Amino acid sequence: METTKTKLVEAILKSLKSSKLVFKGDLQVSYPNIDSHGDYTTNVAMQIANLEANNPLETAEKLKASLLGNKFINKTFSKIEVAKPGFINFFFSPEFLSNKANKLLKSRKEYGLTKLGKGKSVQVEFISANPTGPLTLGNGRGGFYGDVLGNVLKRVGYDVQKEYLVNDAGNQIKILGHSVLKDQEAQYKGQYIDDLNKELGSEKDVKLVGKKAAEIILNDLIKKTVKEKMQITFDDWFHEEKELKASGKIDKIIKKVKEGNHTYEKDKALWFKSEELGDTRDRVLIKSNGDTTYLAQDFAYAESKFGERRFDKGIYVWGADHHGDVSGLLNAVKVLGYEGRAEVILTQFVKLIKDGKEVRMSKRSGDYVTMSELIDLVGHDVVRFIFLMYSNSTHMEFDLSIAEEKSEKNPVYNVQYVSARMNSILNQIEISESRIGNSKINLDEECEINLVRALLKWPEILEEISTSFMVQLLPKYAIEIANNFHRFYDKCRVISNGKIDPSRVKLLQLTQRIYKEILTTIGISIPDKM
Repeated sequence: METTKTKLVEAILKSLKSSKLVFKGDLQVSYPNIDSHGDYTTNVAMQIANLEANNPLETAEKLKASLLGNKFINKTFSKIEVAKPGFINFFFSPEFLSNKANKLLKSRKEYGLTKLGKGKSVQVEFISANPTGPLTLGNGRGGFYGDVLGNVLKRVGYDVQKEYLVNDAGNQIKILGHSVLKDQEAQYKGQYIDDLNKELGSEKDVKLVGKKAAEIILNDLIKKTVKEKMQITFDDWFHEEKELKASGKIDKIIKKVKEGNHTYEKDKALWFKSEELGDTRDRVLIKSNGDTTYLAQDFAYAESKFGERRFDKGIYVWGADHHGDVSGLLNAVKVLGYEGRAEVILTQFVKLIKDGKEVRMSKRSGDYVTMSELIDLVGHDVVRFIFLMYSNSTHMEFDLSIAEEKSEKNPVYNVQYVSARMNSILNQIEISESRIGNSKINLDEECEINLVRALLKWPEILEEISTSFMVQLLPKYAIEIANNFHRFYDKCRVISNGKIDPSRVKLLQLTQRIYKEILTTIGISIPDKM
């Protein structure tokens, strides 16, 4: 399915060509911030004017005149308006909105499915926390982000695999062993370490204790939190020890990189020539003691993703504390011949606050609140939705005072209440197909028109997220639909004085159907009543 937004972009490009207006770059069509400015807007006239030193308003008028001769434009929009300093605004016609709504009503297909990524595969790797302790709030933020990004990519046609990389072969496993044995080299602490000490403390082999402890943590703390509490299902749990180290793939890839003249030896260590590829420094692949680094793992893991498993794209969702490793990874991917196929997304830190004060301590972890504890406190849906509301690039404060609210102050409550309200109205109506089966959606009131305008954005929102990776647009969109529905509910009665309005019943059914798609993609429950 080609979206209306995509068709508009094509129409503008066609008109630019016929008007002999030279434009280079990506054509931007967006939603206006103010409803009175229309349904779409573009600043292309200003971009052209900047290049050619022309008057942007004159350029916009010239482009508008050409667009008015386009069949798609005339069929879809009732008005095109030029606004200072050179915007072109497009307004849907009531006929288009009504026809589109009724067409969707008849269709049995889900509306938010497109073919943007058809024939392409993408792997989303996220969380991937070391199996040395419970999941942090930062891990959880990356978890919900990666899960929903994968959901969105599936809806726009990509073949998606969600993967968790289990870092079970590094020095941190040895440190875990020391911590469980509570010797002088111990670093990790908390109730879980005390529990592991009771189970494994009598053993003497530090490496073996670390390995056993990591397996227990992975199965009893991490996997249970991911599956049962975060409600995330991974297609694969990819173990570094088994898949990369024990298999010899790390040694094999290092040999390949050496043969390509991308390394040198210094101070008994093997270095990757990353600086000559634009990095700020060269990076160690093998330490002087013979241990391999995370970068060596990144090389082997990238070869697994793009060489062996042949993903067209690999999205790495990392915590912001790994920002210094991004250049090394991207240069590794470049050296292996897969440039442009890796995308690294960093998620910033999460601070938990209540009554304006930071909440820090946890008996379970020792020094931080765990993801499991937060979900136990306020519920999965609340945590997931609020985490997703913020751009991954911004630091986030999770306010427990708001999260614990059972009112419209809590955005999750507000969004889910709409679902319950729609269900309640439909349950009151004894819907007979003989009475309303042939009824159509008639958009007579502004609240009806605005609700449909918002609903029609759904596939476009998905495509926007699939290219920009701005997952926060999804909960923002759910709130937009919720607010439009509240206005519809208040001003456009479905049942009035005991009489049912068939047109509004149909609009309600359409809204409920699309709204369920939205909440399912976000990954929160759809309550029948509240």
